[in-house]
Amino acid sequence: MAAEKSYYMTQEGKEKLENELHYLKTERRQEVVERIKIARDFGDLSENSEYDAAKDEQAFVESRIAQVENMIRNAVIIENDNDNPDVVSLGKSVTFQELPDGDEESYTIVGSAEADPFEGKISNDSPIAKSLLGHQIGEEVTVPTPGGDMVVKIIDVK
Repeated sequence: MAAEKSYYMTQEGKEKLENELHYLKTERRQEVVERIKIARDFGDLSENSEYDAAKDEQAFVESRIAQVENMIRNAVIIENDNDNPDVVSLGKSVTFQELPDGDEESYTIVGSAEADPFEGKISNDSPIAKSLLGHQIGEEVTVPTPGGDMVVKIIDVK
């Protein structure tokens, strides 16, 4: 049997997944079952688009439950590396500037399970995070991008 993938996340990210799982199992699942019951009352199931849509939604919810359970089961909690406060690592926020004269950008590096670029959280699997991990404040790092390499300077790590 193949080894299961580890999902790196903060304790906060794991709690968020546990809350989502609780919601899916207790509320969302029941809502879908009710939709299926109502759709059955519309008559012939072979031509009932409401029933088909409800069954599709049920499959989606069950799939998401299995996915979230797997992520929680294989969660690896990210601990802050307080021994090296100036080194970029999982769970830390990093501020960098694109050279020669770009704006400063800040991101928190998290596991792929809780990545959300709109909230400033990028996955440790992203090209930027992969390039920055292990480097320190003041270092210049080359980040590969589809449009060519980008050089950034690490300004701050928290």
